[in-house]
Amino acid sequence: MTPVTPETPETPDLPDDLLTPEAVRDPDGAAAVLREHDPVHWSPTHRAWLVTRFDDVVAAFRNPALSSDRVRPLMTRASGAPSRRVLGLISEWMVVTDPPAHTRLRRLAGAAFKQQQIAAMEERIQGLVDELVDAFLADEGTDLVAGVAYPLPAIVIAEMLGAPPADRDRFRAWSDELALVAFGAGGDARPDRHERALRGLEEMAGYFRELVAHRRREPGGDMLSAMIGEGSDPEALSDDELVGMCALLLFAGHETTTNAIANAVRLLTADPALRDRVRDDPALVNPAVEEALRLVGPIKVLVRWVVEDHELRGREIRRGERVYLLLCGANRDPERFTDPDTVDLARERATHVAFGRGIHACIGAQLARIETRIAVGTLLRRLPGLRVAGDAEYLPTIASRAQESLTVVHDGVPAGSAR
Repeated sequence: MTPVTPETPETPDLPDDLLTPEAVRDPDGAAAVLREHDPVHWSPTHRAWLVTRFDDVVAAFRNPALSSDRVRPLMTRASGAPSRRVLGLISEWMVVTDPPAHTRLRRLAGAAFKQQQIAAMEERIQGLVDELVDAFLADEGTDLVAGVAYPLPAIVIAEMLGAPPADRDRFRAWSDELALVAFGAGGDARPDRHERALRGLEEMAGYFRELVAHRRREPGGDMLSAMIGEGSDPEALSDDELVGMCALLLFAGHETTTNAIANAVRLLTADPALRDRVRDDPALVNPAVEEALRLVGPIKVLVRWVVEDHELRGREIRRGERVYLLLCGANRDPERFTDPDTVDLARERATHVAFGRGIHACIGAQLARIETRIAVGTLLRRLPGLRVAGDAEYLPTIASRAQESLTVVHDGVPAGSAR
């Protein structure tokens, strides 16, 4: 049944499909039209409400009528056993559960994400970035995604989970297979994506199950050992839950941080004066990254499932419908941000919603920020004159703002030169 909406004044054609070439190329422009003319817009294409204003998106994060348990309802609609199996496995992840299950999982996972532990990793992350940039320069690389943005978070997550360095490439491959499903690929998605994701999930689950067993026998100072705990907590994570948590941390930590680094580089090098200003003043790297997260954040859309009828800006939102929270619209809302489409290095920090809000705010946000800040600062410093060649080409997904590659040129610094 198509939702009933009140009469609205005549408006320009509204972008209804977030997967058209135009919307994929310029999601912010599409969101801006919706935000101005129909900020709570019913999309027949997606069969979902598109919400674009900052205050509405923030309120939605705290609205109990909107559930994060958004994968389980899709299982009844899925065609084929592989699709149902993939959705069944993902449905247990912390980010797609509601309290009280979410509260318990979040508390136990929080032991591995204590701020002091993450902050203590800065030196190691800097070393990894320097190694990757050394190799990029030595190989005369041109694709910054392949050379730096893509491998860095996979290495970091592998080390945090206590996995052997030799397994890093396997982590990256599994993350890619999951992205085919979790980020809502567009019409050009391969028809076997659920089968491939299932194979990757099952292989990954077997791997993490062995790693969990090893860490139960021989705990260390890694994140997985911290999530296992000492065994005295009656609500301690089961082996299945630990496997699911590892899968979530791998996928979310890898995909999001790769996109954050690549998008920040594209944004900050588009203006040579801005690029050089940030390069020459290390104190500006952090606010520059925050502005990049706001303007070209790694996630465009978060999905919620309606579990209770309610009204929003005159629209009747009904139980069983879906709501798409357009972060790309909220983060450029002129009612919240002055000159919302410009990079302002003096802007109040962290008022954006690039990492969500409330109980479902990204648990790994601090780690993603550190990796992005170190990667961007190092690249600007060691690759003077860094600039992107060509226009942005984003993957056709609903949720993520992902560049498969990022071809760059720079003035050239010999590998091994002073950092």
